[in-house]
Amino acid sequence: MKKYLLILICIIPGLIAKGQIDQAALHAFIERTIPGRSGAFLIEGIPQESGKDVFELDTMGDKIVLRGNNGLSVASALNYYLKNYCFCDIGWNGTNLNLPTVLPLVKQKIHKTTPYRYRNYLNYCTFNYSMSWWDWDRWQKEIDWMALNGINMPLAITGEEAIWQDVYRKMGFTDKQLDEFFSGPAYFSWFWMGNIDAWGGPLPQHWIDAHRTLQKKILDRERSFGMTPVLSSFTGHVPASFKDKFPSAKVKKTNWRAGFPDVYILDPDDPMFETVGKKYIEAQTAEFGTDHLYSADTFNENVPPTNDSTYLDAMSKKVYNSMAVADPKAVWVMQGWMFHYNNAFWQPQQIKALLNAVPDDKMIILDLYSDAHPVWNRTDAYYGKPWIWCMLQNFGGNISLFGRMRHVAADPAVALHDPEAKNISGIGITPEGIEQNPALFALMLENVWRDNPIDADAWVKDYAHRRYGNINANAYEAWHILLNSVYSGGLTEGGPESIIVARPTLKKSIDRVLTHLDYNPEELYKAWALLIRAADSLKQSDGYQYDLVDVTRQVLANYAGPLQQKTASAYKDKDKEKFKNYSAEFLQLMDDMDDLLNTRKDFLLGKWINEARANGITEKEKNLYEFNARDIITLWGDKESELREYSNRQWAGLIKGYYKPRWELFFAQMNKAMDTGTDFDAANFDKQVKDWEWKWVNTHNNAYPDVTKGDAVEVSKRLFSKYHQVIQKSF
Repeated sequence: MKKYLLILICIIPGLIAKGQIDQAALHAFIERTIPGRSGAFLIEGIPQESGKDVFELDTMGDKIVLRGNNGLSVASALNYYLKNYCFCDIGWNGTNLNLPTVLPLVKQKIHKTTPYRYRNYLNYCTFNYSMSWWDWDRWQKEIDWMALNGINMPLAITGEEAIWQDVYRKMGFTDKQLDEFFSGPAYFSWFWMGNIDAWGGPLPQHWIDAHRTLQKKILDRERSFGMTPVLSSFTGHVPASFKDKFPSAKVKKTNWRAGFPDVYILDPDDPMFETVGKKYIEAQTAEFGTDHLYSADTFNENVPPTNDSTYLDAMSKKVYNSMAVADPKAVWVMQGWMFHYNNAFWQPQQIKALLNAVPDDKMIILDLYSDAHPVWNRTDAYYGKPWIWCMLQNFGGNISLFGRMRHVAADPAVALHDPEAKNISGIGITPEGIEQNPALFALMLENVWRDNPIDADAWVKDYAHRRYGNINANAYEAWHILLNSVYSGGLTEGGPESIIVARPTLKKSIDRVLTHLDYNPEELYKAWALLIRAADSLKQSDGYQYDLVDVTRQVLANYAGPLQQKTASAYKDKDKEKFKNYSAEFLQLMDDMDDLLNTRKDFLLGKWINEARANGITEKEKNLYEFNARDIITLWGDKESELREYSNRQWAGLIKGYYKPRWELFFAQMNKAMDTGTDFDAANFDKQVKDWEWKWVNTHNNAYPDVTKGDAVEVSKRLFSKYHQVIQKSF
């Protein structure tokens, strides 16, 4: 039987509220976090303060006391202790838990209250660009990380397809009709948001059943910490067969992107909209329970059929009512992305009509891109609705070094104290992809337990100490440079990409691969040199190894640009010798980058593919998941996909196995044209490369290992020795 510590919290005379701290579960959490050391801690409950979460650190005898009003507050107390007393750091890409034998005691009680009611986490896209293949073990680690960082409002949409299968089966739809509706597992985000149907499917029943079970584990653990997960709701997206089964229903078709079939949306004005929404919420609640928070984004990257305020008001009411009819306590959580993405349509009159249709206490707006393109400051703070300041940062799961650190350090607190911000109620992290740029996310989460701006210069110095477990002047100087170069990013869609990931071209950048640097690459080179100098002191640090590889990767990726342009100039000048030399150097650079990235699991294509295949129980399922895994990070669709390279990754295996062969084909055909004195046949190359890409996406083999090869520090030092002079000359 679980042991509970009951907390009695006096709110006003005559009223008592009861909270629970699960002692056994929290000690298990501490043991997972710092194995073998949970016995050094005592856990106690304390009440909230003014409705906000609170934690304390204290000492009792030889024990460290962690106090909190719920599990995540206790976890946050532990994280504060590890960071500030033990100089440790827990992150996705390298963890330092080099604890002293005798843990330091807390000499003076620490008391922290968060100024934010909500601390939101995740974007629909994160569930595919990063989380598509996660099992329970990986989810458990992430939920523990959420708790350590005070997150209390995670988006939780795993297993949604199981509920829709239940609902639509009961409405008379056949499994064949649903096979033509459900997407493959790497494309759920856009299926859930009503953008696409079926691509990457048909979805195996085993996946549906397994992820129904996985969602129950996720929700149980999140709720055990005191989190309030945000579940899904009905936004109108229905199977194509809906129009045939219910011919009188008001179903309209819309198209998200060229290359994908039309999808069908049930008009909120149709009586069936509320019926279907009610069925879904009821079925979801019966299966997963509810915390009364529901995500709904009715026009994700699509525009409504009219900008008429009366229509938008009525539509918004219908969407909310489809939740409230099943759950009177329902609160609609809306991503504010569309107000930025389609800002020409969403003018003040239209936004106001959409938002004012729902009571203020029944809607929360995520200002999804506050770190670069805030909407709250041009909508009168969403006209009084509670809203959340969010950092988006990443598009497509790309791994470029990028962020707006000084904005992240200061802007949340500035908004918090700005009278014009009105009902700001939280902060959030809403990236399209995670497991990259760990420092930026760590900095953003420092805001959770404070209401004043962070000194970014002091913070990166402390971060380097915690992350590397050592004081090192070279590392400090390197991080100061990083703060003022790659982490002083502009108003772009994430970081600049390397030309190596582009479909081969003589241009500097194309389509989704925008290579313009908004910082001086020579500054990044200086940081690289400083980190190399720190190697002998820090080489045992996991976080240092990751950072050294990541900075080395970025320097080489940047250098690919001028090297490619030298190749382009040689071709235009008809200089065969220079063209052959520069193109050979370009291909060798990719090989060197691949060798570098092979030293860290964070950068392995084989890990991504093998985790995808592990979800299957038959060869057919494994192959389907491998197709999904390969396609999402390359073509993002068929051979003609306009989204190709949107989710590109600089990964070992992907560079040597996908990007390099394309460039080899390109250079071979250009060499042939120069040798024969003919024009390069761009149309023929385009056809050949598209055929090759599609073949690669549909290949099933074990060509890409999921184990590391080589020493991260030694390979980085070797590449510094090889490239530092030629790179310096490129500035």
